[in-house]
Amino acid sequence: MNAAGTLTVVATPLGDRRDLSPRAVAALREADLIVAEDTRSARRLLVEVGVDTKAPILSCFDANEEARAVEVAARLAGGANVALVSEAGTPLVSDPGYRVVAAAIAAGARVVPVPGPSAVLAALVGAGLPTDRFLFLGFPPRKPGARRRLFESVRALPFTLVLYESPLRAGETLADLAAVLGGPRAACLARELTKPYEEFVRGTLADLAARYEQDRPLGEVTLVVAGAGDEGPAEVSDDDLAARAAALVAAGRSTRDAADELAAETGRPRRDVYRIITRSRG
Repeated sequence: MNAAGTLTVVATPLGDRRDLSPRAVAALREADLIVAEDTRSARRLLVEVGVDTKAPILSCFDANEEARAVEVAARLAGGANVALVSEAGTPLVSDPGYRVVAAAIAAGARVVPVPGPSAVLAALVGAGLPTDRFLFLGFPPRKPGARRRLFESVRALPFTLVLYESPLRAGETLADLAAVLGGPRAACLARELTKPYEEFVRGTLADLAARYEQDRPLGEVTLVVAGAGDEGPAEVSDDDLAARAAALVAAGRSTRDAADELAAETGRPRRDVYRIITRSRG
């Protein structure tokens, strides 16, 4: 009996073909079988990156993934090398492939991820929001009630939220996020990542909801939303500023340094902070 083969999970470009790694190209070139969410886009990619292969390309999408998983497991059990790709980005991340990977593991095959492009990470690092902890929500439910219940379940979490959305529903989803999480919460709508018209639109949820209420964004959309507690600097009263400045000056800071430090900490304009400090001392 042949040893079980290898399933290579290959991340493919979101838009810019230069993001396909040499390792990914080699995996596609060496595969005995390519399993793709969209066979047309897979063939187009192979041509564009110069991979000339006679390996068959099988479709694998939501409706047929269960059956494809059985087929792929059989091929892997016979020793084949199989490459799995989605239409764009990293397979399994809100794309088909989970059942294929699970079947491969059950068949005793080796599963090798070839990392690369991911809209989740591209949007996250470009949004300007905290990245130390984040929660990916995938595509939210289409029905408003279910969508709002999902947002209620994460409203108090201190993690940056990342989610995908259709441009057709982006305005409605932003409105629900603003209603449930609060309009002042910081957010970013990232669209057309790595493509010529890539754009990051940053603001509050209220700002973005108003902007996209009628003006539908073009292209693929990823939303990034600040977690609870990341809404921005808390408002500090003039008396509190004066007291904190006095403590800093007593500790050896100059008035100018105290003003700089408190302006950076509170988000208040430096000239206002300096005026409050000098008035309180005068």
